[in-house]
Amino acid sequence: MIRIGSSLRPVIKTTGMTLRAATFGLLAFVPALFVTEAAMANPTYQLLQFDDLEGWAEDDHQAALDVFLSTCDDMRDPAWGPICDVARQGQEARSFFERFFTPVMIDDGNDALFTGYFEPELRGSMNRGGPYQHPLYRKPLNAGQYSRREIEETNAYEGQGLEIVWIDDPVDVFFLQVQGSGRIQLDNGGGIRVGYGGANGREYSSVGLELVNRGIYNAHQVSADVIRNWVRNNGEEGRRLLWANDSYVFFREVNEVPAHMGPLGAMNRSVTTMRTVAIDPAFVPLGAPVWIEKDGAEPLNRLMVAQDTGSAIKGAQRADIFFGTGDDAGRDAGRIKDGGRMIVLMPLQSAYALLPDVIE
Repeated sequence: MIRIGSSLRPVIKTTGMTLRAATFGLLAFVPALFVTEAAMANPTYQLLQFDDLEGWAEDDHQAALDVFLSTCDDMRDPAWGPICDVARQGQEARSFFERFFTPVMIDDGNDALFTGYFEPELRGSMNRGGPYQHPLYRKPLNAGQYSRREIEETNAYEGQGLEIVWIDDPVDVFFLQVQGSGRIQLDNGGGIRVGYGGANGREYSSVGLELVNRGIYNAHQVSADVIRNWVRNNGEEGRRLLWANDSYVFFREVNEVPAHMGPLGAMNRSVTTMRTVAIDPAFVPLGAPVWIEKDGAEPLNRLMVAQDTGSAIKGAQRADIFFGTGDDAGRDAGRIKDGGRMIVLMPLQSAYALLPDVIE
């Protein structure tokens, strides 16, 4: 391993756009990872060998290569163009990664944290009535004018034609805003898909942390299901708990995405179950392959692709794994809050451009 000096930022650029500015997964109810300014300014780098990656030989490299190719054309950095050209010509997957990439571990001084996110499924109607009383809004022109409480308490956007669909559960609306995208099963038997369409620009606050601060739960007791049940069982007080988070997310219809594919990520392409990871693009370029070594009750060693982002995903060793669609995926994602390490596969020229700062 080669230890690289910390005076340089990564030499690779980022691309794409953030479509999901809401926080993901467990970050709905635990504090966001704190990344110091000093760490952001002074990351360090280790160049590894593929033999250093635990479980590398046992992974399904072809599955990872297929996902990599789905967003490769969207990477604009010149270092990636030739690699994408070669990949499209058809390659034996493992040898392709080993031939054209170098594993690089980026360290900002903060512990690694892996969480999970998913695409929820909600019940809704295109018309308001019965249990369907809670709207998903398109982004208004004055999106930054109101807080969550002002929007919901005063019905600030009612009557402006901004409603996409009406949902039967306000808690589901809140968690859909946390996830940023989802599927709506309609009462007439049809369905629509929605994705992140903007936000009110207010700072996100964790409602789970609010429950801890109130002394209602200890931090280790808080989960998505705990929050859901507490809100539903506490009437107006439960509603006010959600108002502790001023951030409010608006949506757009994304029905052009085929039903068998995942929701759109930050590269405006469908993400892939257990192969897409959300990262901090300040450290990891969108579209890059990343090797995950997740600890915990269910360890995971797998090659994924950095195709998504999130406002709570901050730091060189911070990642959110996409677990898929529906309740089962949500339960699996909700159990993940683990350490480990994440290694970025960088093009050879980008990785070795760091070599002038090698520390003896």
